[in-house]
Amino acid sequence: MLQAPFLKAGDKIAITCPAKSLIKPMDDAIELLSSWGLEVVLGDTVHAQFHQFAGTDELRAQDFQRFIDDQDIKAIIAARGGYGSVRIIDQIDFSSLLTHPKWIVGFSDITVFHMHLQKLGLQSIHGQMPATIPDSTTLGLESLRKALFGDALQYHLPSHPLNIQGNCEGELIGGNLSILISLLGSVSDIDFSGKILFIEDVGEYLYAIDRMIRALDRAGKLAHLKGLIVGGFTDLKDNDIHFGFSVEEIIYDVVKKYNYPVVFNFPAGHIKDNGALKLGSKVKLEVGELGKISF
Repeated sequence: MLQAPFLKAGDKIAITCPAKSLIKPMDDAIELLSSWGLEVVLGDTVHAQFHQFAGTDELRAQDFQRFIDDQDIKAIIAARGGYGSVRIIDQIDFSSLLTHPKWIVGFSDITVFHMHLQKLGLQSIHGQMPATIPDSTTLGLESLRKALFGDALQYHLPSHPLNIQGNCEGELIGGNLSILISLLGSVSDIDFSGKILFIEDVGEYLYAIDRMIRALDRAGKLAHLKGLIVGGFTDLKDNDIHFGFSVEEIIYDVVKKYNYPVVFNFPAGHIKDNGALKLGSKVKLEVGELGKISF
């Protein structure tokens, strides 16, 4: 996987909105990024709106393309997720990143970009976005800084009764589960074999989580993993007749037949901690009484 140069003080970074429009100013995020010594450039989409989107599909694609092609920009951070990345992904030419790679940062709907970049052989960062920075914990913000500036990342996790113990090393892939399902069979789909998969989601029904994890399994995506990291599954919903299983039980029931380590409750996803993950990079996963993930 091709890795972009890590950031240093004085670098220019861009903020753009490839999906949903912003609902409040990003003053906190700009102040934070500036405190790291970075020069923040705002895209035209930051103040744009077209229905629920941050401007038309054409504007959002052009904004992203402009920052991809501008060699003075060393990283592109999506201001927020929501929905809309899939509407523009095929309008964007990523070829210049193969010779001048730069970090693409975000999570949730930005999983569309993460997967597409990995298909092209490029690393990216799953982490806090300007819209979520005001509510982030110190852990979430500091992990993003470390990921961008090349400091070592390591996470120690509490035990969970459904963890499957074992150690593995491999390339980290994944992101939002709903988005992963939506990309199956598309040009942005990738081979999961030999990879360590990370998943998270928000606002879904429990039965839908069950359906999605089984869809991944039936598509052959889970059988040949090196390991599985389960992040935050938050604001979940249930029917009047309860589904009857927790998220952890739903996932465990599908993957228990495989011989690889599984760790639950990783601090990433639609949560305040939302620890940064360098997707496409090699990681070491150790699951014993406690969990440990090292980059």
